[in-house]
Amino acid sequence: MVASQVHLVRHGEVFNPERVLYGRLPNYRLSERGVLMAATAADELVERGRAVVRVIASPLQRAQESAAPVAAAFGLLIDTDERIIEPTNAFEGKRMRGPDGALRDPRNWPALINPLKPSWGEPFRAVSARMLAAIDDAWNSVDDGDVVLVSHQLPIWMVHRALAHERLAHDPRKRRCDLSSITTVSWHGDHFAETAYTSPALALLEPSNDVGAV
Repeated sequence: MVASQVHLVRHGEVFNPERVLYGRLPNYRLSERGVLMAATAADELVERGRAVVRVIASPLQRAQESAAPVAAAFGLLIDTDERIIEPTNAFEGKRMRGPDGALRDPRNWPALINPLKPSWGEPFRAVSARMLAAIDDAWNSVDDGDVVLVSHQLPIWMVHRALAHERLAHDPRKRRCDLSSITTVSWHGDHFAETAYTSPALALLEPSNDVGAV
């Protein structure tokens, strides 16, 4: 037997008053609004009546904190998988937007030479491969029920594009992966397919700060 569904949950809003790209930097926790967002994702899974039997999170603080209400709702502990972590990025700790943004500094331009790979961080293909491997292992790790993976925007978006057989290189401004959104995949015949996407924290998104994602 295997899992019924795997839900890819993005973390909630991060406390990031400096508005930097935080990437894998430590100590970036959820904001107060982010805590509320994470709770909405847990509530959504409960309201669906899903039998969640395992919760796995990226090791980064914001993912662990976002996994907590899901684990609590289903009486589970949180497992950690390094493979669903945020990708590396040369711009970690830097502001990307505004007059002092890193993209305006010529010293940073060599990192932008190949957006198709991308040259500023972990290759899209590598992110996709590790995420799909983590999903496959999670799928086979239980006898029945659903598994929740709490991860980050780019890794989840790579899964979406890979399963849709779309080019992995993309415009980051057009990702459909809101804070605390849930992307659901399940097994169809001989492959995984995306079966649902919801944004339970939609009402909290408008005033939120979402500039720190890779």
